Amino acid sequence: MDVIAQARDWIAQDPDPVTREELSTIVDAAAGGDARAAADLAARFAGRLAFGTAGLRGELGAGPLRMNRVLVAQAAAGFAAYLSARAADGVRPTVVVGYDGRRNSEAFARDSAELFAGAGLRAVLLPRLLPTPVLAFAVRHLGADAGVMVTASHNPPNDNGYKVYLGGADEGAQIVSPADGEIAAHIRRVADARRVPDLPRSDAYEIGDEGIVDAYLAATTVVAPAPASAEGLRWVYTAMHGVGWETFSRIVERAGYPAPTPVIEQIDPDPAFPTVAFPNPEEPGAMDLSFATARASGAELVLANDPDADRLAVGVPAPDGWRRLTGNEIGLLLGWRAAQAARGVPGAALACSLVSSPGLGVIAERHGLELRTTLTGFKWIARAPGIVYGFEEALGYLVNPDTVRDKDGISAAVAVLGLAAEARGRGTTLLGLLEELAAEIGHFASGQVSIRVDDLSVIGRITGALRAQPPERFGGRAVDRAEDLLRPADRGPSGDILRYTLDDGSRVIVRPSGTEPKLKTYLDVRGESAEDAAARLSALDAAVRDLVDRL
Repeated sequence: MDVIAQARDWIAQDPDPVTREELSTIVDAAAGGDARAAADLAARFAGRLAFGTAGLRGELGAGPLRMNRVLVAQAAAGFAAYLSARAADGVRPTVVVGYDGRRNSEAFARDSAELFAGAGLRAVLLPRLLPTPVLAFAVRHLGADAGVMVTASHNPPNDNGYKVYLGGADEGAQIVSPADGEIAAHIRRVADARRVPDLPRSDAYEIGDEGIVDAYLAATTVVAPAPASAEGLRWVYTAMHGVGWETFSRIVERAGYPAPTPVIEQIDPDPAFPTVAFPNPEEPGAMDLSFATARASGAELVLANDPDADRLAVGVPAPDGWRRLTGNEIGLLLGWRAAQAARGVPGAALACSLVSSPGLGVIAERHGLELRTTLTGFKWIARAPGIVYGFEEALGYLVNPDTVRDKDGISAAVAVLGLAAEARGRGTTLLGLLEELAAEIGHFASGQVSIRVDDLSVIGRITGALRAQPPERFGGRAVDRAEDLLRPADRGPSGDILRYTLDDGSRVIVRPSGTEPKLKTYLDVRGESAEDAAARLSALDAAVRDLVDRL
């Protein structure tokens, strides 16, 4: 079947008038000899969005390499077939569905609920747009067999995604292999055998009641009830045009903290994300409005969730102006907090991804806890045996693993408020706590060099060159150990990751991003003082950039 015929078949299946019109216009132009339209059509039908451990994520639009109602219907029907096939005889699987404020999120969620119900599953649709952590909580709270969250987290405005969780023995965590491959195979069979209009649908799905949300509020409020020293705390909050505020504000009130000064321009859900070029608190400029609000209000700290509120950024006043704490700085502070609470608990473990700060291992050792180092992603961190706390440097934190098995930017925000209030009561700040922690475990500093690409082959070319000829030095430091984790020497995590340990104990890790067209390089150093660590990090950063430029 040629690409124009494929496109016309796709149009005939598509329940969405917007994408039907979009694709019809391209087909007509391509059939009329328009070369640009023909190229666009070929790009949309060159394959299909791969279903993997991150579920689905991509740009909205018509065609199998875009996120749309046809692709989501096929995914929902395939996932329903997977759940039915693994269910015990006579057991009707339960799947809970949530959605955020992005374009088409609600439509994709309702389509999914109808298709799950049509396939004979018990489908529960959350009552309104809500943060991703509420969906992750609901899977465990309802004892569901699975969950689906329609979100693209902090991706660009025209993206959306389909994030999948499994209950039961998976405890409400995101899917991992081999489940991803098995689900993908079911989706492929649906796409090959059945047209979307022929898939059974039903409106006999349930709308989850407010008790689900109330239970999440209750479980999260007790993460860090406000101490007396929280009175008068001045702070700023932004939802980054996402869905965090409605849920978080209720928890703040219940926990007894003073209300923040909101970043008004960003407090309500808006799928256009009009005030930020890229709705990710890690991106340069994304927190400028937050810092301006903090300066105007005399705030002591800033808390920022990403659009689906599974990540948390923290801003603090510093001698040279407001700055965002790194993910590792927050991660170590929260890890320190968790280690103090878990000291003496048999089998208790702190967990982090292998690209996160090695400082967490020192904290674990000093408090008699285990350290679990995993591949990147909370699908792995949340499964760490004995976990009492987990984090990854990309602003992801799990402070309440008994109730949520995914990163949760709302419970992490409550925990940071607790730390800030307690520090305030002792006459110090979050920066002061970082100094106290450094005095205990040493001065760790971390950085990142990210290369965004338009052509994904560039990433393969760079990693291929590094594998073919591993670097022997980074600047003035020799490489003591070079590891290719596609072929790990020990029984540790395996993945498309290159790790270099230098002669002073510094570390360089190179990996492709799992969610964005980026090659990421992670740098970690440990110094005798904050100044020494900063100097080591600066030198390592320059050496890494020089190496990448030459590849």
